[in-house]
Amino acid sequence: MARWWVCGLLSLLAVAAAAAEGSAEPLIRLPTQDEHDAAPAPAPSAEEGVTRWAVLGAPPATRTTVTSFGSSCRVSVCSLQQRVISLLVSAMCGADVCHAYQILKRGGLKEENIVVFMYDDIAQDPQNLRRGVIINHPKGKDVYAGVPKDYTGDQVTTENFFAVLMGNKTAVIYVEACESGSMFEGIMPQDLNIYVTTAANAVESSWGTYCPGWNPPPPHEYLTCLGDVYSVSWMEDSETHNLKKEAIKDQYEAVKKRTSSSNNLTGSHVMEYGDKTFKDEKLFLYQGFDPANVNNTNRLPLPSLEGAINQRDADILFMWKRYEQLNAGSEEKVQVLKKIKETVAHRKHLDSSIDFIGKLVFGFEKGPSVLEAPRSSGQPVVDDWDCLKRMVRVFESHCGSLTQYGMKHMRAFANLCNNGVSEAEMKEASVGACGGYNSGKWSPLVLGHSA
Repeated sequence: MARWWVCGLLSLLAVAAAAAEGSAEPLIRLPTQDEHDAAPAPAPSAEEGVTRWAVLGAPPATRTTVTSFGSSCRVSVCSLQQRVISLLVSAMCGADVCHAYQILKRGGLKEENIVVFMYDDIAQDPQNLRRGVIINHPKGKDVYAGVPKDYTGDQVTTENFFAVLMGNKTAVIYVEACESGSMFEGIMPQDLNIYVTTAANAVESSWGTYCPGWNPPPPHEYLTCLGDVYSVSWMEDSETHNLKKEAIKDQYEAVKKRTSSSNNLTGSHVMEYGDKTFKDEKLFLYQGFDPANVNNTNRLPLPSLEGAINQRDADILFMWKRYEQLNAGSEEKVQVLKKIKETVAHRKHLDSSIDFIGKLVFGFEKGPSVLEAPRSSGQPVVDDWDCLKRMVRVFESHCGSLTQYGMKHMRAFANLCNNGVSEAEMKEASVGACGGYNSGKWSPLVLGHSA
């Protein structure tokens, strides 16, 4: 579960509801503007009858699952219109935002109508051997050049992001995150004019691709995965198809097929939620139209991706590849190996502690099955979200930070709440499972709480 978007989802629904009631102002503000300076969105163009806006967002590379030079990053990408919003949300790195910007720019959106949220900590990263360059495909060109930076650093916030949605009526949302279906299952209404597609269902991880050792691999100097299967699939589909002929539902089916895996060992199940009545809308309404694709027949399928990695293992892959590359006996190699060992040890500690808590609370035989039990279709992952937050904080106070890896156990914490476990019972079980554990750098006092 990606916690930023759990919080953000509530804001999004509030914004959508306000827009539906006609109470939202159609304003887009830049960091240098206050509410008195903000300009209304321009009048619709004569060509399409609407003015297209795009909002692209990439929070810092230390907050989520797929690595970028060893860090992790989350991305949100929106293509807005006064009539229609396309909100593309993923747990990918800033490469996605830059790549999406280039797609929208080629599609005819004016630069002044594209608002970019980007933490901007990738291009100049010391471990980026192509300093100032970002790629999103093994043979891809630089997608960083020319990208504006309307919001960067600490300006990349949920408040600023959702402020740009004010005054719009309809939304199409793409979500790339592990267990991303859990953010909408049983929560997403069908009457808000919002259509959602997610990279995974409520109980599975999403997957990274273009990784070292897989086919196709990234350029030799890159030790990190370049993209997510789901994210690169919708963007590569958009780049190779005539979007005046391809509908939302067509891309959904194509991305769903490419993201799944026939061997059930890799890949995930792309899902859809919310209002499905406007899936026949053509994609050019959301992304513009690239004249270079006018003669594309839309009949050629996207090439299959032969390699993928669980998003939560991408940082381990990066560290391991870096370890292999360093000189034998060097202090840096020793430190990288130490970091790998510490990371793996903390992950094992998290897994065993949560398993033991389940046995302490529900009994040795029933504990694991109760914690892992999925809820029936149509039910949200948890009934009491405040309880979920309390359970996570109690656990982290005694057992150390969940880290992004430990987010996979969020269902276990939800099931503790769903089965009526009190905060006092959770504290007793956490002390029993983790008493004496020195969380050190994994302490929430260092990393902050996950919820």
